[in-house]
Amino acid sequence: MGSRSAVVIGSGIAGAATFFALARRGVDVTLVDDGAVGQATAASAGILQPWSSAIDGPFADLYVRGAAFWPEVLTRLADVGVTHTGHRRGGALVVNTDPSAVDAAEERVERRRAAEPDVVGRVERIGGDRARELFPPLAPGLDALWIEGGGRVDGRTVRDALVEAGRRHGGTTVTAHATLVDDGRVRVGDRAVEADAIVLAGGAWTNDLLGALGLRVPVAPQRGQITHLSLPGADTTHWPSVHPLSHHYLVAFDGSRVAVGATRETGSGFDARVTAAGQLQVLRDALSIAPGLADATFLETRVGLRPLADDTMPVVGAVPGHERLFVATGYGAAGLTMGPLLGDALARCIVGDPAPELDALLPTTSAATA
Repeated sequence: MGSRSAVVIGSGIAGAATFFALARRGVDVTLVDDGAVGQATAASAGILQPWSSAIDGPFADLYVRGAAFWPEVLTRLADVGVTHTGHRRGGALVVNTDPSAVDAAEERVERRRAAEPDVVGRVERIGGDRARELFPPLAPGLDALWIEGGGRVDGRTVRDALVEAGRRHGGTTVTAHATLVDDGRVRVGDRAVEADAIVLAGGAWTNDLLGALGLRVPVAPQRGQITHLSLPGADTTHWPSVHPLSHHYLVAFDGSRVAVGATRETGSGFDARVTAAGQLQVLRDALSIAPGLADATFLETRVGLRPLADDTMPVVGAVPGHERLFVATGYGAAGLTMGPLLGDALARCIVGDPAPELDALLPTTSAATA
């Protein structure tokens, strides 16, 4: 028989999705979070466009499956009256000055489209002039590929949507610091809580939680700085996301807002500051592909500490030797795409249902180091 009670620690995309998935299956579940600065989900721009990624293999397969699961997520949220998610299917542009780079991206997109044609939608090679009609700040002279199914969500909004939907299914939320006592008990504030299942979804902080048992998983923080700009007078609501086949991107939101980013600062530790070098990189990258943003108004820079796995694959499932303890972390920069899929799979695992998605992701632990 599967678990009937659970505590989920961490309300980023990994924890929020697991909380919702457990609650909708009737588990008596409590979500605990202390609001630590630097949560990756709270900073994320939330691009849903995995098909042009140059990464191949199991991670890419999971990335694509995560995007394909999103329509089901939206339906499940709507079933309990939660519709404000920040989701929009506004399309995506893959752009580059080198047509051969766009050729290679087009081949990848078409190959992945064969498995999910309705999710990916129409794929079309378009000229630079047409690309600038869709996203006016772009530089001239770019080759471009249009992907109809490209979408985006706002990390903070969709996190809150999943949490609210979990509450509507009977789940409970607590704002407090949590520490692990053993594989079936958690100290929440000044009280001990026991449950059939404990889920450690603390993002980059998951190893701090596991340290109580002398364990760690191969995940470390990676700082990402993302800057938000305003284009007064511009209606950015339906602009597509822009992917220059590099580490950076442009994502348009409602209200004349465009997010540009992001740095990938491996080795950053738990330093959630905006830095001069990071700010320079983000703006330089953005203006190199979209010089029309030069006169935009600076709004803010968000900083998230991504939980980056050593081998890129997320770490999700039961902790070896601890039958009531589970982890969900290591999603890196792909959390908002694959988080709901993996949260649902982990919930199925916890209640005793098949979860083949987790077969390649089961945690490998080692002794914690000081």
